[in-house]
Amino acid sequence: MNRVQCNSRQSGFTLVELLVALGIFLVITGSAFTLLGTSQQRFQTDSQVLTSFQEARLGLDQIVRDVNDSGYPPPTFNSGLPNLFASTPFAWSPGYTATSCQIGTSGGGTCTTPGDFDIIIETNPNPQDPTCVPSCRVQWIRYTLPPGTTTLMRGVVYKTAGDDPAADTSAPGVLVPFVQNVVNNVCPATIPTCQTAYPNIFLGGNPVPVFSYNCDTPTAPQPPPTLCSSIVADNSPVNIRDVTVTLIVAAPLPDATTGQPRVVMLNGRGRRINPNQ
Repeated sequence: MNRVQCNSRQSGFTLVELLVALGIFLVITGSAFTLLGTSQQRFQTDSQVLTSFQEARLGLDQIVRDVNDSGYPPPTFNSGLPNLFASTPFAWSPGYTATSCQIGTSGGGTCTTPGDFDIIIETNPNPQDPTCVPSCRVQWIRYTLPPGTTTLMRGVVYKTAGDDPAADTSAPGVLVPFVQNVVNNVCPATIPTCQTAYPNIFLGGNPVPVFSYNCDTPTAPQPPPTLCSSIVADNSPVNIRDVTVTLIVAAPLPDATTGQPRVVMLNGRGRRINPNQ
């Protein structure tokens, strides 16, 4: 009886081959996770830019609406009680109850308010509100970007005849955060790469005014209104016709790829349309 010997050999991977395959797998997996992490950072940054843009756009629209409503109701609309009509479209400081001051866009002028980063609007924003008719009081609405900060503040108080509107709107609890991450006057100082990344926004590394003004010229009428850029009699708050609003908003995190700040600039213009002011 012949015994058949079965000598079968099972082939497999050598240790070297397993190590090579494992190394390739680790490289591919590492690359995939790196790409995923970069994509997540990009998505997060883009989401923050979009959120900042949307919040700033809503804020800009509100400012423009308030400017458009400035100076209402005029003195001819009521019995003459100063708290019930807008004495002027835009309140100012110093000397609101005495003489007017002169506006100088980009740092000049004698007005503390209105200024490059501060404005007080005098108006009744809710003339049809049934809860206040027929004695609906006028309000002072203030927008201000305090020096060295990145939060545009908003405050609303009822007008009180004889008071300083700047003092009343600065009372504790009046000013509240309105638009976050506004870098008009701090980006060049605190984020040096702003000038490199956005040379067309921060010209010469200078702050960019949030508010700039065009004034009527009653002493020398000439359309259209001209920029209130020098100290002359016509460049006073009572003669403001247009207000240009510029908001430069930065995302909380820099760009994931370049490391540069992500900035958007929004522009709007409010126009005082009340013909009786």
